Amino acid sequence: MNLTFQPKYRGGDIDTAPDAFGELRGSGDALSDVKELRWRFEQDGYLLLPGLLDRDQVLEARLEMLRKLDAAGCLDPAYPLEDGVAQADFENSFMTELAQDNAPLMKVLYDGPMMAFYRRFLGGEVRHFDYTWCRSKPPGDDTATPPHYDIVFMGRGTQRLYTSWTPLGDIPVEMGGLMVLENSHRLDEVKADYGTLDVDAYCTNYPDAAEIESGEKLWQHPNGGAYSLDPIAARAELGLRWLTTDYAMGDLLIFSMYTMHASMDNLTSRIRLSTDTRYQLASEPVDERWIGENPIAHGLASKRGMIC
Repeated sequence: MNLTFQPKYRGGDIDTAPDAFGELRGSGDALSDVKELRWRFEQDGYLLLPGLLDRDQVLEARLEMLRKLDAAGCLDPAYPLEDGVAQADFENSFMTELAQDNAPLMKVLYDGPMMAFYRRFLGGEVRHFDYTWCRSKPPGDDTATPPHYDIVFMGRGTQRLYTSWTPLGDIPVEMGGLMVLENSHRLDEVKADYGTLDVDAYCTNYPDAAEIESGEKLWQHPNGGAYSLDPIAARAELGLRWLTTDYAMGDLLIFSMYTMHASMDNLTSRIRLSTDTRYQLASEPVDERWIGENPIAHGLASKRGMIC
């Protein structure tokens, strides 16, 4: 990873000094060694698996997503479809509809090398959440994802749940791909405090309880479930490094529920396409918000009131 530009988060400069910013460790050398992969995952809280997925299958899924974006008027017609260049006014960074009726994407995420990997890695039959998170990050400085643990959004089942972040295209650092906070899965104080949050739980005796119950307000948490709204300040506070890399189509990044992560500004003209999906042993409890034909997600049926 050779930076020739300044990475940013919502317009602010990300510190790229060696003690603040670095490169993810790749584990392509250990793909056939499950014991080594499990050890690295325990050590790092993530695994970067270059070329694990079939690049041609990922390309097919990408093109189907781009066709949907083109039909919705989101792409600049002056450029080839496969480039994914955004229309000047494109702003939609989260589009679950890109997964709907997208058979190539379903094959990439829920069949083939992805599921085979998880069966080997977890050592048993695997189930995945039925909900597919699709990201379509536009150029600009207002849609980067703030630092967070996934557990606060999906912690009602097993904690032995794993996130796959799948780049749907080549994503060099200037496109603002995912970054992981090094050793953040070892922050016991943060895990015991922020890591116990359930964003869909709310205090019925708080002034905004009626807004939650009516659906007018999504969450009571002031940061919307994020640990911080500023990864630059969060990194300085916690004294750890942000790690990222130049992702290639076919790469896979997996991480734990307690691995803090965020994304950066997309400094290109192209839409950054990715998905994040979840996997676990089928024998363990599953979070009811994310399963079924029409998962309740963070809707009204997911809310749990309590006296605080």
